[in-house]
Amino acid sequence: ALLTMKATVFATFFGVFLICAYAAKEATKKTKKSKLYVPQIDCDVKAGKIINPEFIAKCPPGCQDVKYRVYGTDIYASFSSVCNAAIHSGIIDNTGGKILVQKVAGHSGYRGTFSNGVRSLSLPRWRESFLVSEGKPRKGVTYPSTLEYSSSKSTAVKSGNDHVNVPTGNVVRKEYQTSPAPTPATQMATTTPTPTTTTMDPSTTTPKPTTTPSTTRTTTAAAKTRPDLHRVRDTAFRGTSTSASNRNILRPNTGIQRQEPVATFRRTASSPAHLAMETDLWKPALSLFDTGFSSKEELNPKPLESISQGNPNCKVDLAFLMDGSWSIGKRRFQLQKQFLGNVAQALGIGSAGPLMGIVQYGDDPSTEFNLKTYANPKDLRNAIEKISQKGGLSNVGKALSFVNKNFFLDANGNRGGAPNVVVVMVDGWPTDRVEEASRLARESGINIFFVTIEAAAESEKQNVIEPNFVDKAVCRTNGFYSVNVPSWFSLHKVVQPLVKRVCDTDRLVCSKTCLNSADIGFVIDGSSSIGTSNFRTVLQFVANISKEFEISDTDTRIGAVQYTYEQRLEFSFDKYSTKQDVLSAIKRISYWSGGTSTGAAISYASEQLFSKSKPNKRKIMILITDGRSYDDVRVPAMAAHQNGVIAYSIGVAWAAQDELEAIATDPDKEHSFFVDEFDNLYRFVNQLIQNICTEFNSQPRN
Repeated sequence: ALLTMKATVFATFFGVFLICAYAAKEATKKTKKSKLYVPQIDCDVKAGKIINPEFIAKCPPGCQDVKYRVYGTDIYASFSSVCNAAIHSGIIDNTGGKILVQKVAGHSGYRGTFSNGVRSLSLPRWRESFLVSEGKPRKGVTYPSTLEYSSSKSTAVKSGNDHVNVPTGNVVRKEYQTSPAPTPATQMATTTPTPTTTTMDPSTTTPKPTTTPSTTRTTTAAAKTRPDLHRVRDTAFRGTSTSASNRNILRPNTGIQRQEPVATFRRTASSPAHLAMETDLWKPALSLFDTGFSSKEELNPKPLESISQGNPNCKVDLAFLMDGSWSIGKRRFQLQKQFLGNVAQALGIGSAGPLMGIVQYGDDPSTEFNLKTYANPKDLRNAIEKISQKGGLSNVGKALSFVNKNFFLDANGNRGGAPNVVVVMVDGWPTDRVEEASRLARESGINIFFVTIEAAAESEKQNVIEPNFVDKAVCRTNGFYSVNVPSWFSLHKVVQPLVKRVCDTDRLVCSKTCLNSADIGFVIDGSSSIGTSNFRTVLQFVANISKEFEISDTDTRIGAVQYTYEQRLEFSFDKYSTKQDVLSAIKRISYWSGGTSTGAAISYASEQLFSKSKPNKRKIMILITDGRSYDDVRVPAMAAHQNGVIAYSIGVAWAAQDELEAIATDPDKEHSFFVDEFDNLYRFVNQLIQNICTEFNSQPRN
């Protein structure tokens, strides 16, 4: 009986075990068969706009279009169209399909090629890249059914048959609610990679507004005396009390007295406030001093804290060039340190966010600390407070050269995938030239901001070594990269506006590329064989090429010459500084009619256009003709080549192939084109721009 009872118990337990094992197996099968919900993206979506470091997405049909630009081959810059890059790589075709996207670090060069019907462009450098492969999930990786986009606006997205607005504040998640998403337990069972590079909307770095009492300030300025380039300043300043110091200070070797203003201050509550301007709607004339910001004016050293993760929405490597010249004076130097400490606090310094170092300049620059020295705001602010003034002149150009060569190195904490940013603090104006040093820094991929305090008055501008030095130094002259502060006592007001701009990674594209670093001169055949109608087609071709470039005084500039037997300068490089003005000027060119002296036209363009090209610009000549020249083209073309002009020749109809090759820079096949009809000129626009970019990347820059 005992044996029988034991057998029964064993059989019962064994049966329960089999049932549980079967149930677990079936549950596993169901789990394995769980459907992967794949979000759909649009053709114009760029990889940098999606925050997820790895994702599977579905591309719609029709993405093979030149308007969806692609940069690179195999490895693509993150501001490429994801779907068109997938077509370029051969993963999908124009009918669309599923793709797997993986974010990787930025590269120092992206090679453009023509593949699978898509022409990708070259790019010298970008902060983030991505790879595209077949849309099959990798083992051990959980893929999101919802993609996170770096946008602050609510976006209407598809969800089954419905359209849903999904506002999330910092990011926008596109929802596709076709069926329930995988359970949290299932998602937690698999490790999801953490993004290392983000391109969040910069507006998310600014706290939501709280009402702050307005600040009462009364400033009575006494007369300023600046008889020379080098000035001396010293002002009594108290954060909570009234100072009425009007000292005259004598500095060694200057013999200059500076009368100081009397300033009254009342401190406000140092609460966060909302920036009253959006960078997407940036207006250069908008005053930074109407934004209602207040900030702490005193630094209280506190115990050191451990490494901070920082603000992940502002991942930049930042160097401040701190003015340590004698012109600034001791008290203003202290105000500058307080400003830098407040910026460090507002940025949210940390290993996964912004990193900040400081270089002080006077006669010579020196690094106070580099990017990896401090990884939290408290330690950084304490270190800033201990910086002592160097003295000397205000050699900003020398400091920019120093930073370009020595600061953004791996050994100093440069992360590669984060944009490099330099903010230059200048009291008044520099005592050396900055244009060349700034150009070289920008070409190295450094984004330059200038904060000028108490800039030269009209009566002082005669003392400035390099007029308009800020516009010559920054990559855009629209006011975004420069802040002019009327007084050192107003400096604290620009903390948040500056932080917002520095964190706006979408606009930090200041490294010189093939699209923003050339002087392009069009040499246009206006002979009688062309005719009025075809001449308008040629002008449209010229306009189509021009509008692909970034046009301004400091970017690409456009000039044009028309020729027959004679030559006419239609407009020079410095005539128009906006794209719209250039396109309008091209449209206004009137047809001349006459003979064809192409050789004389090349010589004329060399003298009237390219001899006036800036030394930091690549000189590119694009000549368009429809027939054989009445004069020799070889000698003028050779002279142009020797003077650094890169020549492209475009021949139409009866143009002579041997002359086109003689005009073009070697290798001929990459610099000369022939088309049988004027109406087919448009086909060479992308090819020509691609070749210009290849040329830019493969040869030394001017």
